[in-house]
Amino acid sequence: MNDAHLHLIVNHFPIIGTILGFGILIVGMLLKNNSVKNTAYVLFIVAAIFAALSMATGEGAEELVEDMPSIGKKIIHEHEELAEKLAIALYVLGSASLIALFLSVKKNSKEKLVSYFILGLALVTIYLTQLVGTSGGEIRHTEIRENPVVTEGADQNAILNTSDKEANEK
Repeated sequence: MNDAHLHLIVNHFPIIGTILGFGILIVGMLLKNNSVKNTAYVLFIVAAIFAALSMATGEGAEELVEDMPSIGKKIIHEHEELAEKLAIALYVLGSASLIALFLSVKKNSKEKLVSYFILGLALVTIYLTQLVGTSGGEIRHTEIRENPVVTEGADQNAILNTSDKEANEK
């Protein structure tokens, strides 16, 4: 198993964990249930841990794919820059969740205020996860790029016919 494979295994949990944690936190706040909120906090902490694992395997994955046809360094660099921003947001979210978990266990009144901060931070983080997930998907899935890449040797007529059909359908 190489770094690219490891990266593909661990990089989905920060995205999914943050989205699930956000939904669970909203439910916990609406129900005023600390156990449910604590579940969300734990998900955010685990998402931050997986973000660290994704960052640790990302460089090795980059080395394996950057010279492949239709990929190139520019798209990987864009993904890497976005991933660094997401990682910072997840580290802050995970740290705040650790604090909220501690405050919840101690039954501190400031936990409610911290939970609102975490909710807002989770929303920002979800936006970043969408950007990172899309840019990561575009690395190997050229069909989802805004400007799909045509590789050498591709059947140009088939591509042109597909484009003509799409234009006629609109």
